[in-house]
Amino acid sequence: MFFNKKPWDLMNWIKKKTLPAIESISFEGQPCNSLQSLWNTLHSLYNAAENQPINPRFLNKAPQCEVFEWPSLSKQEFKDAIAKCSFFSTPGLDHVSWKHLRPIINDKECLNKIVCITNTYITLEFLS
Repeated sequence: MFFNKKPWDLMNWIKKKTLPAIESISFEGQPCNSLQSLWNTLHSLYNAAENQPINPRFLNKAPQCEVFEWPSLSKQEFKDAIAKCSFFSTPGLDHVSWKHLRPIINDKECLNKIVCITNTYITLEFLS
């Protein structure tokens, strides 16, 4: 019966998946089965590559993405985004939830500051 099933029994996309077979890390024909052998392998490979010349010309062949400017966020877009969020959503690291943010944006000066900060962040992230 439908009511006796657990939610995850009804949703096939969240069922446990089998992991694909993997190949172990090996070095000089020997598998790295211990932390020490893995460390020795990584350490020797790093040292072998250290101070080797690098030819970055292969980057010239990489296709270039089209450069575009990220549009600024408008006050209305910000309000619309806040309106769609759950009032009971979990707060982030700053412990500010949407129920705290919604009343703040009703103040025009606060809304201006938040949108300005958001647009500054977008600009700085875009430029970096």
